[in-house]
Amino acid sequence: MARLILASSSPRRREILKQVQHNFEIIISDVDETIEEILPPEQVVMTLASKKAHAVAKHYPDAYVIGADTVVYLAPQILGKPANKVAAKQMLVNLSGKTHTVYTGISVIHGSQEETSFVKTDVTFWELSEKEIEHYIQTGEPFDKAGSYGIQGYGATLVKSINGDYFSVVGLPIAKLYRTLQTMGYAFF
Repeated sequence: MARLILASSSPRRREILKQVQHNFEIIISDVDETIEEILPPEQVVMTLASKKAHAVAKHYPDAYVIGADTVVYLAPQILGKPANKVAAKQMLVNLSGKTHTVYTGISVIHGSQEETSFVKTDVTFWELSEKEIEHYIQTGEPFDKAGSYGIQGYGATLVKSINGDYFSVVGLPIAKLYRTLQTMGYAFF
């Protein structure tokens, strides 16, 4: 079986990938995630996913290397991970009662092959009271997540509806990734 590498430190991405493949390695790509130019969110996630995959693939040319990146987009801005409680609260206030879009880019590199794509999912939040927002911030969950929430945890209580791929919102659109790997010749069985 070919070597499969996930170029991510995300425990959520690791758990999702384990659902379809137990034999993979984690090699963290330590790339600068700064994007100098102004790009639409789908280009941002594809660019960063590709950068992460390339950073690892150059050392493992025979492996299938997966890079991924996720952003939360509430027009006209991308919401990253909050720097502190004040930033987390402001993001959650801004998301309250609105629909935002989560973009996750994936990039798979194998030798000279590269397939990079994205998945877009719309998420609508309930109207959140200040008390709900404060309580959620106290859980500590918002601080390592784009948009200040995790749909797979307590943050699920904030979500009124989702239109698209749940796993993309968590951070790895597994169905899309599975098909991409198959198209590139990776054998799961």
